[in-house]
Amino acid sequence: MRHLVVAAVGIMLVSGCQRFVVRTESRVAMAGPLDTRVTAEMPPVNPHAGPVKPVVVQAGAGRVAIVDVDGLVLNAPFVGPLSVGENPVALFREKLDAIEGDRCVRAVVLRVHSPGGGVAACTAMRRDLERFKERTKLPVVASLLDVAAGGAYYVASAADVVVAEPAAVTGGLGVILNLFNLQDLMAQFNVIPQPIKAGELVDIGSSARPLKEAEKQMLQAMADEFHKQILADVARSRPRIDPARAFDGRIMTGRQAVDAGLADRVGDLDDALQVAAGISQPGGAAPRPEVVLYRRANDPARTVYAVTPNVPLQGAGLLPNLPGLDRTKLPTFLSVWQPELTMEKLGGK
Repeated sequence: MRHLVVAAVGIMLVSGCQRFVVRTESRVAMAGPLDTRVTAEMPPVNPHAGPVKPVVVQAGAGRVAIVDVDGLVLNAPFVGPLSVGENPVALFREKLDAIEGDRCVRAVVLRVHSPGGGVAACTAMRRDLERFKERTKLPVVASLLDVAAGGAYYVASAADVVVAEPAAVTGGLGVILNLFNLQDLMAQFNVIPQPIKAGELVDIGSSARPLKEAEKQMLQAMADEFHKQILADVARSRPRIDPARAFDGRIMTGRQAVDAGLADRVGDLDDALQVAAGISQPGGAAPRPEVVLYRRANDPARTVYAVTPNVPLQGAGLLPNLPGLDRTKLPTFLSVWQPELTMEKLGGK
């Protein structure tokens, strides 16, 4: 019996004690019947490939560092094949620390392409950014790309200048806790919960039963508290903001964000880089800046738009991906534009 082992570099054939490797980019054709066993090996990218280091993606004068905020923001490692397996909150802090130690950096551009994420995770990132600005005195410009909503905008609002793409989707300054009542669904499969609990409210938010009114009021009070803190911080950073338009959780375009005070001007990432260069070099038109991203050795970057592959593949389970069905590590309070209830799976949850 021959075995086929499909690896990242090609195909290895094993026959008895002999083996040979066929390297191919597509397919292997063999004459005659072949009894095989195929194994796919797709290990995640090694997240321990040394510290982040500056990678020049644009030549110029005067270094501007890009710090990217991409994808769903959760204070947890993203795991699985094709993922770097990193914690977005920890990686954000590491990049800020690296920039602080790089004396060549004259300004920072926060490149935001994220719907937001956990309230606690986004709060930690905003606090890190505020303390970084206080220590370094470096100008920070936020560039809002395709989606910069919820907690992602909350982080970006701490920048000195906010530049929004015309077609950006931003805003979404709300707090949500997605809870589901699966009692009837469980009953169809004869799944009857029998909890043993000490503490009447220890199972608050359980999918196995409906929320009681008192429990709903408790959770609503928590969401309101988190929301008030987000709004207070954003209003402090963005004094021109229109609370009536910005604080009810609505989303808006880049141009609408400028009108509502969430952004200062409309422009793309190149515009944001030029604004950052101009702030760092006042007194005339700033030259095209040198731009760097901070990446690990196994995570290449060649343009200012380079994104780290941090979305894991999801395995095919026995049960369908229904909202609330797989909630071992979520719920959590989210500040996120989340029209698709199952998007939490993007975080490897």
